[in-house]
Amino acid sequence: MSDTRRTRDRLDSPREERRQLVRRPTLNKDAFGVFAEQFARFMGTATFLIYMTLFVLVWIGWNLLAPDSSRWDDYPFIFLTLILSLQASYAAPLILLAQNRQEARDRVIAEQDRQADARAHADMEFLAREMASLRMAVGEVATRDYLRSELRTLLSELDDRAEEWSEGRATSHADGDDGERPGTA
Repeated sequence: MSDTRRTRDRLDSPREERRQLVRRPTLNKDAFGVFAEQFARFMGTATFLIYMTLFVLVWIGWNLLAPDSSRWDDYPFIFLTLILSLQASYAAPLILLAQNRQEARDRVIAEQDRQADARAHADMEFLAREMASLRMAVGEVATRDYLRSELRTLLSELDDRAEEWSEGRATSHADGDDGERPGTA
């Protein structure tokens, strides 16, 4: 038992973690952020403005026209001012929270767009290089017209040689040569 007490008392060893008597409430930040966004969206609608206007008109109308015993907020409408100030003091941070969440989403979307643009740019550069290399390769490839002209040239050379050969044979027959070459027979 004295060994465990010594290790707890030593400064070079970690302390055991204390258990909290009362747990702090934990808030789901995403759920609260979603609530803030929905609230901010609702406050930006015509429905909210109509409800708020009706509320203020009923409040003022009641406190001006009702009998003195039923009025709860007389002419300067201090209580109404307090309620509206309280509503504004809660609405402003909720709207800011919703804007911050939207800004974070916009930042992520902008980064994704930037990355997609960079990929598309790299792909276009790659395709441009490939097109240039294909153009260079096609420049070195024989076209159909080039092959036809070369074949015509070769064919005319063969015709010329065939004519020369047949003329040479015809002259050799006339000289009495049977056209055979020496050493062939």
